[in-house]
Amino acid sequence: MNHQFKFTFQSIQDQYDCAIKNGYSIITCAEYASKYWSKRKKPKTKILINRVDIDLSVKKAEKIGQIFNQLCIKGSFFIRLHAPEYNPFSFENYRIIKFLLDSGHEVGYHSEIMDQSAIWSEDAENCLIRDIDTINKMFNIKIKGTSSHGGMTGLNNLDFWKNHKSRDFGLLYEAYDWFDDTFYVSDAEWTNWKCYNKGKLKEGDHRSFDEHVMDKHPLIYLLIHSDTYYDKHFYE
Repeated sequence: MNHQFKFTFQSIQDQYDCAIKNGYSIITCAEYASKYWSKRKKPKTKILINRVDIDLSVKKAEKIGQIFNQLCIKGSFFIRLHAPEYNPFSFENYRIIKFLLDSGHEVGYHSEIMDQSAIWSEDAENCLIRDIDTINKMFNIKIKGTSSHGGMTGLNNLDFWKNHKSRDFGLLYEAYDWFDDTFYVSDAEWTNWKCYNKGKLKEGDHRSFDEHVMDKHPLIYLLIHSDTYYDKHFYE
């Protein structure tokens, strides 16, 4: 296999295993928000906050969920509602999301409320309230958080939270609330990793997250996208 094809399911499983073996407790966003962030409390052990954004396809999220189950760890999966790429309530996608919930993983909302507001000429607050209610009713849950999606409109969905509080919508957090407090690692560049130290981009640092684990950061905030991973190549 081409050595450049490094974002395999096996590779990401090995990296999580590395974090576990190096003493990291891997927890969901909701766990971190409730136990530490909301109380302004610092963890006494090494923590890895485990977030998964589902941007393009729910199918690969099932494989990530299976990996987490094999490793006995939990993750936070954030789903879109209005993506042209997938319908979270289709027969198969609904089954997969229910599998994630039944496995004990967190499901939250990958929100696009500024995009919705601009495209539909509707109030962003009403869009958010309606979307939260839709997810809660469809899956018989009460979601605890959102993660703002970055799409193609040029708008920043995170801007909504400059003048709003999560608690006003029955939520515990927005997933970027603690971005400036952590060592943040993401696969968001698709073929490269990137990282931020307390909100500041580390230019040129494209090391994988297990390499950052070896640096023993006390608090790592990991964001992966299930769409990024594959068995042999991206287009399989």
